[in-house]
Parts: sequence; structure tokens; C-alpha cells
Amino acid sequence: MKSLKILPFSSQYAADFKNLNIAWLEQYFYVEPKDINLLENCEETIINKDGFIYFAQYNDEIVGCFALLQLSPTEYELGKMAVTTKYQGLKIGQTLMNFAIEFAHQKQWHKLVLYSSTKLENALHIYRKYGFKEVVLESDIPFDRSDIKMELVLD
Repeated sequence: MKSLKILPFSSQYAADFKNLNIAWLEQYFYVEPKDINLLENCEETIINKDGFIYFAQYNDEIVGCFALLQLSPTEYELGKMAVTTKYQGLKIGQTLMNFAIEFAHQKQWHKLVLYSSTKLENALHIYRKYGFKEVVLESDIPFDRSDIKMELVLD
């Protein structure tokens, strides 16, 4: 896919980050207060806390994104991964996943963690394909919709 580019966070894309995530959250679940805080203040809540946000740009349109939220200097949570419905099926999510894992390797992180829902079968299939393994879900989970936790050990 020649016209697909992965772009780092820029404040000009903050609204895209919010809108891409609100779309899938409303499609499958509902937007929780923690979502609103992360999405409306992504620079403050993610970027300024040693996190990262990347975007998929396809034909000059922002069509996907993901965030990496710092849990410790060598452990990050992969979250807020979204691809707009119009462009699903083009492996944009897999391209984003490849990028995230390669980025984590370059940073020499120990582990990527993610929280998801067993309702999101396609997402879980992709996570497993890339080596994420299910681990015990703690009792104080970050979101009501989360009923599965997965990890990818990188070293």
C-alpha cells in the first residue's frame, strides 16, 4: 500500500485521534469518562507523560491511530487503536500493529500490554497473530468494557 504513511503525533491530528476512537467506542460500547479525558486531552494525558500517538494516513486522509501509554520506562500499554470503518479490511490495523511492535523493539522496551474486549473478535485475532498472550486481568481494570488483558514480551 504505497499511499499509506505512519505519522507521529502532531496537535493538528488531535481531533482525528478523538474522532476515530469515539466512532468505534460508540459502535461497540459507550464512551467512558476515562476515554473522554484521554481523547480530549491527548497531548496532556499521553504525549506529555512519555507516551506516543501515531496515525495512519491513507491518500492524504487520517484513517487510523494508536497510542502507547507509559506504565514504566520499559513497559507500555498499547491502546486507542482504531481504523475508520471505510478503510477496514486493507490491513491498516496490521500495519499499525507492525509499526508499534517495531517501535517498541527500537526503544528496547520489555513489554507491551493491552486491554480489550472479547466482543472484538477481529482485534483479538490480530493481537494473537502478533504474539500477544492472554494474562490474568487485575480487578481494578481501567475500563468497564475490558474483559481481557494481553501482553507481548519483547526480549
